[in-house]
Amino acid sequence: MILGFDIGNTNIKVVLYENQEIKTVWRLSTDVKRTGDEYFSILRPLFRDAGVEFSAIEDTIISCVVPALIGPFVIVTQHITQKKPVIIEPEIYHKLPVKIPETAVHEIGTDLLCDAVESWSKYKSPCIIADFGTALSFTAIDKDANIAGVAIAPGIRTAFNSLFANTAQLPAVPLDIPESSLGKNTVVAIQSGILNGYKGLVENMIRQMKIDLKKETGTDEDKVLVIATGGLNSMLQPITDIFDHTDKNLTLCGMLRIYSLVKNN
Repeated sequence: MILGFDIGNTNIKVVLYENQEIKTVWRLSTDVKRTGDEYFSILRPLFRDAGVEFSAIEDTIISCVVPALIGPFVIVTQHITQKKPVIIEPEIYHKLPVKIPETAVHEIGTDLLCDAVESWSKYKSPCIIADFGTALSFTAIDKDANIAGVAIAPGIRTAFNSLFANTAQLPAVPLDIPESSLGKNTVVAIQSGILNGYKGLVENMIRQMKIDLKKETGTDEDKVLVIATGGLNSMLQPITDIFDHTDKNLTLCGMLRIYSLVKNN
């Protein structure tokens, strides 16, 4: 088995891969104050309850957008395998099938890189990936497998929480799609503003990125696939047809693919 850590700003996905497939995924809260030993103590009962021995883990890979947690998770992996993990970082980027702009080599989020590698490897097509996480990120790949650019906006849940944190009279409401954009009460008004507003943001961003891909790279707009991933993409699916494919495990599959590319090259 291969053990992967996808360390994000809000959650950490701990994934077990077996025979090139995802076997188990656990989610932990991201906390930069925790030490490697503390995270290891959290993982031990999870492994035990799943009936998985640490000795079954052959190797580990880390994708991390929280630099302060790389060190602690290196400690975790050494507790489990007594080996250094594969870390997704600039030193391995030359082994990947997508090209990163020189200006972004030390800046691009490794989660977005995992998305890009998996999308290009799977579809062999120019594409735009909308990743619905703490941030809503759009990653564009041109016809020559270059990462042409990224756009970042606050994630749906981030905007939703900010609205209630900074207003005195607005109640927290379920993020359900309203029947009409014309809210007749506060609950529907909020649902309409957030969900219809993000529908417009997503559709307009994707249209603009297709235009700019054509202008800057010569990529045919009609050949650009649009792929959605991340935990919150399902919120918009009933009210938009902008997505060609939806893959909630895109990032995790990309992490495993990068591991294989690094180990085999």
